[in-house]
Amino acid sequence: MNIVILAAGMGKRMRSALPKVLHPLAGRPLLAHVIDTARTLSPTRLVVVVGHGADKVREAVGAPDVQFALQDKQLGTGHAVQQALPLLDPSVPTLVLYGDVPLTRASTLTRLIDAAGAERYGVLTVTVDDPAGYGRIVRDAAGKVKKIVEQKDASEEERRIAEINTGIVITPTRTLETWLASLKNDNAQGEFYLTDVVERAIDSGVEVVTAQPDAEWETLGVNSKIQLAELERIHQRNVANALLDAGVTLMDPARIDVRGTLECGADVSIDVNCVFEGRVTLADNVTVGPNCVIRDATIGAGTRIDAYTHIEGASAGANVVLGPYARLRPGAKLSDEAHVGNFVEVKNAVLGHGSKANHLTYIGDSDIGARVNVGAGTITCNYDGANKHRTVIEDDVFIGSDTQLVAPVRVGRGVTIAAGTTVWKDVAEGELVLNEKIQISKTDYKRPVKKKS
Repeated sequence: MNIVILAAGMGKRMRSALPKVLHPLAGRPLLAHVIDTARTLSPTRLVVVVGHGADKVREAVGAPDVQFALQDKQLGTGHAVQQALPLLDPSVPTLVLYGDVPLTRASTLTRLIDAAGAERYGVLTVTVDDPAGYGRIVRDAAGKVKKIVEQKDASEEERRIAEINTGIVITPTRTLETWLASLKNDNAQGEFYLTDVVERAIDSGVEVVTAQPDAEWETLGVNSKIQLAELERIHQRNVANALLDAGVTLMDPARIDVRGTLECGADVSIDVNCVFEGRVTLADNVTVGPNCVIRDATIGAGTRIDAYTHIEGASAGANVVLGPYARLRPGAKLSDEAHVGNFVEVKNAVLGHGSKANHLTYIGDSDIGARVNVGAGTITCNYDGANKHRTVIEDDVFIGSDTQLVAPVRVGRGVTIAAGTTVWKDVAEGELVLNEKIQISKTDYKRPVKKKS
């Protein structure tokens, strides 16, 4: 089977310089969703017809299994499919999809493919309450498809038909070239409609069959930011329902956004307004507080993520406590039972088993052993203005508040660092390290008083 995806339109109603098919749904271009669905059907040829913003589209979705056909002038859907013909295998049928219709399920397309077989012309239709604006499926007295008529060209009687054309079709490829060549643009839009091929097929003695999706939203397209937002919410609710069916607790299914893949173990709980991007895995008994953003992360069993925590390109082991207001940046790796608290940032660093940094701390480019206590206000000074350097802190170190560790530096096992210390030299195992200070007290001191105006 060939699959052709039409993606040449400009999308004027989007009011954007970005090609319509590249606008994001769930964090990925509309067209990428369609291509993913197409791949599940294992096509022999996969062709995307590009036009407006062709270079951007090619760059965004280009892959070894994707070929591109260029439609220089957007003269209608029939004309668009014509541009793909030289790239198709004529010995197998061709399925036509649309780059701005992202939610069609593979099961629905399989139903259409099975109905059409190798020789019939198949049309995906849907029956709606309000068919205004769509092409109507006109049938004869026996119920067979006679033609598809566009809204602007339909009679009053035809406009009352509730069964509409989705535009998704499957057709024998050998005869498609002849049918497309015979199309005329004597219609209200002055375009060459792919829908007119139905009549060509009937005239050629080819049976036209139809199939319908399980849900109307599978056939909805995007022509405006309003429609894009509506499809986003439909998609996110579908994702939420799948999570609920899998046993995940969602405090409010209407307030979760998954912009990638989210895999959850048993007894996972997610509070409101959380965003998951890229590939995220939450193991058994993970709890995620409200307003968290988690991107490309793996979280171990029993870990608690408190409110407003941001995680990107990081991992946490089992029974870790994170947040509130914590930030894990790429390369952060927290071992089991580690604690990273409020306003702590960890980047490209490892925290060993049971180590804690609970307040107001920056840990960057560091290797921290087990059972280390990192006091509030501690900073690993990893950047010298040109290069990054690493800090190594061995097991059972106690770091007092307001400590600066100037990398590269190594602190040995069991060291105690007094509050307010700057460590710029390696410290041997078991030592106490501090910077000598003189405290001066003055008697009879009076604070300045603000002068009255």
